[in-house]
Amino acid sequence: MTAYSLRARLLALWVLLLVSAAATAYLMLGVYDQSTGVQVAQSDVAVGRACREITDRYAALVRLRGGSGAEGDLGGAVEAALGGAPGIEGGIWSAADGSLAYAYPTYEGTGRKTDLPAAEQDTIAALNAQVLRVDHAVSLRRPSRTQVLLLQGCPLRGPEPGLTAWAMGRARVNDGPTYTRFVAGLGFLAVTVLGSAAFLGWFLYGFSGRIARLEAALAAPRPDGEDLPRLDRTGEPELDRLVEALNAAGGRLREARTRAGAAERLAAVGRLAASIAHEIRNPIAAMRLKAENALVSGDPGRAATALEAVLGQIARVDTLLRDLLNLTQARPLHRNPTAVAPLLAECARLQEDFARVHAVGITVAAEGLPAADHPHIDRAQVARALDNLLLNALQHTPPGGRVRLGAARVTADGTVRLHLRVSDTGPGIDAAIRATVFEPFVTGRPDGTGLGLAIVREIALAHRGAVGLVEDATETTFLLDLPWRPS
Repeated sequence: MTAYSLRARLLALWVLLLVSAAATAYLMLGVYDQSTGVQVAQSDVAVGRACREITDRYAALVRLRGGSGAEGDLGGAVEAALGGAPGIEGGIWSAADGSLAYAYPTYEGTGRKTDLPAAEQDTIAALNAQVLRVDHAVSLRRPSRTQVLLLQGCPLRGPEPGLTAWAMGRARVNDGPTYTRFVAGLGFLAVTVLGSAAFLGWFLYGFSGRIARLEAALAAPRPDGEDLPRLDRTGEPELDRLVEALNAAGGRLREARTRAGAAERLAAVGRLAASIAHEIRNPIAAMRLKAENALVSGDPGRAATALEAVLGQIARVDTLLRDLLNLTQARPLHRNPTAVAPLLAECARLQEDFARVHAVGITVAAEGLPAADHPHIDRAQVARALDNLLLNALQHTPPGGRVRLGAARVTADGTVRLHLRVSDTGPGIDAAIRATVFEPFVTGRPDGTGLGLAIVREIALAHRGAVGLVEDATETTFLLDLPWRPS
C-alpha cells in the first residue's frame, strides 16, 4: 500500500480547494446567466403584451369612431395601453409620416416623457417597416454590456393604411440587485477561497521548511560518539513534541553508549592484562630456568650462555612492551596535505634490505593519484601503519613471492576516500584467526607479538577510517581506508 506524506496530502487538499472553488464559480455563473435569461424572457413577454394592448386599444378606438380616422385620440390610446406595463414605452408609427403617437407613462424621470428616443428612432423605423412587409408581429433584441433592448412591432388593422404599433423595453443583465448579489457572492467566494489557499500555502511552506531543517540537522556530520544531535525547537507544537522525544532518546542513547563503552573498556583491559601476563610469563620462566641452571652447574661457559639467553628474553619483553605502549598511548593527529606516492616509495625503500634477504620483490603503484590535490593525513602515523602492514606481508611471503603497495583516490557515498592496499602472494590468513586478526596478541607466527595489526587499526580509527581484509581477493590484501579530508 502506497503511503503518502503529510505534505503531499496537504498539497492535494490545496488543489482540491482550488478546483472546488472554480467549479462553484462556474455554477454560480451558470445560475446567474439562467436568471438573466429568465429576466430577458419575462421582459420580452411584457413587451409583446404591451404591443398587443396598443393594437387592441387602436381597434376599440376605430370601432368607437365607426370606422373613421382616430388620429386625435391615438396618444390617449397608447397612454392607456402602456399604463399597466412598467418600464415599457411605445407608440403608433406611420410608414408615410413616421411617429403618430408616443407614450411612456411609467417613466421615472422628472416630468412626462413625450419625445421619441432619438438613439432608437432608426431601429423603430426599420422594425415597423419590416412589420408592414411581413404583415405580422416582429420581435427584435439588441444586447449590450449592461442590458438587452427589446422591441416588438404589430400591424394595425383600420381605415388608414401603413400604420403599425410598437413597444420597447429594457432588461438589465449586468446591473441591478441580481447582478449585485452575484458579484457579492463571487467576491465572497474568491476572498474565502484565496484566503484559505494562501493560508494553506503559507502553512505548507512553513511546515516544509521546518521539516527540511530537521532533516538537515539529522543528516549533518556529527563528531564521533554522537549518535543523535541536539535538535532545536521548530515553533510547531506537533513537531516540537517529536523534537523533544528525539532529544530525550538521544540522551538515553548517549548514556547507554557511555555505559557500554565503559564496560567494553573494562573487558578490553581484562583481556589485555591476561594477554600481557601470558606473554611476559613465558620469557620470565625461561630466564629463571637459565639462571637456576647456571647457578647449579658452576660452569662459567654455561653461565655466559645463560646470560645471553636472559638478554634475548629481556629484548623480547622490551619489544613487547614497546609495541604495547605504541598501541595504548594516544598521540594527537597532525594532519597535513601529504603526497602519497613519495610516502609509499619511502616505506618500500626502508624494507628493501629485509625483502632482499628473503628474496621477495616489492612493487609500488600510485600513478592514478592527482598531482595537485593531496589527502590530509598524519604522515608519520600513516607511514608507521604502512611499515607494519608491509613487514607483516614480507614475513608471510615465501621466497620468490611478491608484495605490492598501492594507493587510489575513490569516491563512495559522496565522500572522497584514500585507499592504501598492501597485497602479498603468501599463504593467506589462517581461517581460525581471520575474524580477530586485528585484536592485540593475535598472531599467526610463533615469534610475533600480535600487536602490529592492532596498531594499524588504532591509527586508522584515529583518522576516522578503517582497515580490513579484502574478501575474495586473488592475493592476501589489507585495505587501509582513510578520508581524503577530515569532516
